[in-house]
Amino acid sequence: MKSVIAENLVKTYRKGAVRALDGLSLDVEEGTVLGVLGPNGAGKTTTVRVLSTLLEPDSGHATVGGIDVVKNPKAVRQIIGLSGQYAAVDETLTGWDNLVMFGQLYHLSAVQAKVRANELLEQFSLTDAAHRPIKTFSGGMRRRLDLAASLIIRPKVLFLDEPTTGLDPRGRMEMWGVIEDLVREGVTLLLTTQYLEEADQLADDIVVIDQGKVIARGTSDQLKDKVGGERIEIVVAQANLVQAKEVIERVTHGEATVDQGMRRISVPVPDGTQSLIAVIREFDSAGIHALDLALKRPSLDDVFLSLTGHIAEAETPEVDHKRRGARK
Repeated sequence: MKSVIAENLVKTYRKGAVRALDGLSLDVEEGTVLGVLGPNGAGKTTTVRVLSTLLEPDSGHATVGGIDVVKNPKAVRQIIGLSGQYAAVDETLTGWDNLVMFGQLYHLSAVQAKVRANELLEQFSLTDAAHRPIKTFSGGMRRRLDLAASLIIRPKVLFLDEPTTGLDPRGRMEMWGVIEDLVREGVTLLLTTQYLEEADQLADDIVVIDQGKVIARGTSDQLKDKVGGERIEIVVAQANLVQAKEVIERVTHGEATVDQGMRRISVPVPDGTQSLIAVIREFDSAGIHALDLALKRPSLDDVFLSLTGHIAEAETPEVDHKRRGARK
């Protein structure tokens, strides 16, 4: 059964000049995790806002738990949880006070709100810090508290919009553990992220979006296979870039990409170790010195460069729209 269905969603800004969503379609099976992968401005946040009833699409159709998000948004809100990119908590209050307040906003009684707050503080390992002001919390603790707030009503479907943005590696791993626990409890989850390793860790399936459209779907391994199972990356002196690229393409029979600024050449290879050894031998014969070399699985940038022609950090109109709005 599909818990979330989006069909041909369109959302424009500036009288249609900017298309944040351009016919986007996706679905999420009940009890699974869908990773929505995309660069800044690709439409990830707009998708979450539409599905969580915070924004109406210009056209298209979407349901969550079988409920139309436009025709019956109140009913949708009763079965979902949402955690945005930035922790939506009151820094002057304690963690416990924040959760009690959220519980009451969800129309729980005072007693129910306090009970639920204590349950969530324990679940998210925040009991010891429960009565400290949020302004004393670390970034990871704030994100855990924000996620806890989204679970006050025990939602059937949870939307997480880049939940680990700004966290250090330890905080990110802690958040991953919390999310994995939720999935084991049967929550259906739509997760947006820029991190391929995050989708790798958490998602049953992944959709890649760019410029408001779904451009690929599959498991992490299937997406990586689109750009080759492994990649050779070699850094050389600026003067050797052209010659080194020619050597690499001749040896690997692949199409190499060049990062001029980093002086890095990257190429997909079907037989990683053998190709790397062959390239090194040809470099020795040609007198090319490799400053750095590596054999690696594709990164998010590799996937996006292959699928879209630009790297994951490239900005699209949605980001520009948000920034212009922020300056007004």
